[in-house]
Amino acid sequence: MDNRTGEMQVFLRVVETGSFSEAARLLRMTPSTISKLISRMEARLGVRLIERSTRRLSLTDEGKFYYERGLTLLQDLDQIEHELSQGAAAASGVVRVNVSVGLGVLGLEPLLMEFWEAYPHIVVDLSLSDEIVDLYLERTDIAFRVATLPDSGMMARRIGTAYRKIVASPGYLERYGTPVKTEDLSQHNCIGFNFRRAAPVWPLKEGGRMTDRVVKGSLLANNGETVRRMALAGAGLARMGDYHVREDLAAGRLVEVLTDVIEPDKEDIHAVFLGGQRMPQRVRLFLDFIVPRLQKFLNAQA
Repeated sequence: MDNRTGEMQVFLRVVETGSFSEAARLLRMTPSTISKLISRMEARLGVRLIERSTRRLSLTDEGKFYYERGLTLLQDLDQIEHELSQGAAAASGVVRVNVSVGLGVLGLEPLLMEFWEAYPHIVVDLSLSDEIVDLYLERTDIAFRVATLPDSGMMARRIGTAYRKIVASPGYLERYGTPVKTEDLSQHNCIGFNFRRAAPVWPLKEGGRMTDRVVKGSLLANNGETVRRMALAGAGLARMGDYHVREDLAAGRLVEVLTDVIEPDKEDIHAVFLGGQRMPQRVRLFLDFIVPRLQKFLNAQA
């Protein structure tokens, strides 16, 4: 009997747990049985799906493709059975979403109540993190990314552009002075980030051309919301996306500085996701609902 569906379920569990032993424990199988099954799949397909090492497992490009399509196929099968058993009830299931802390708190979270009014049976599994996640390994359906997109086989919808501003609290500027040229930054506490893609430089205009100005500070944080709160507390200067500090600037809680040297410091924001034409309905509904509303949020004037 053809049991490719069962093999596919085992493969997905290996990818999601990141190890043969953990997948074997959950599936009540032995690690050697799991390993042999994956090897048999690779031999039948004629491609390598997983690269093994003593430290971790990683997917090949073929493995990522098989995982994506296999996940969609099994989800579609579950959806078919659910609709048949429930009489084609309203859309349901879990949508796993990853978004940066600032965009999540200010832009996405306020939209969720309205989304659930339209789709009350869809569960949103929401993770807030400024780190870039691997959609395959983290079992994520959609990631909202404020960064340059790498070349990949993933789909993306452009949401808008985040323009960086250098800001500080009025209290901090009163104590330490307002910087008027890029060289002044060496005399200021510049709050930064500690995630892997961050660098201790701010791109600024000097002498009519862009340069990376090295900055230093007493705090490195892993998310923009912490940086914003510390700037509000008077800890130092912060370089933030305009949408993140829009209300603080309008209320006078933060003040923008060095406005003539920071442009065009900007990054595009995208919704990145797996799938395409075979995307699960719940994921498509979430994207179609959230993306235009986030675009409106980003384009709103302070």
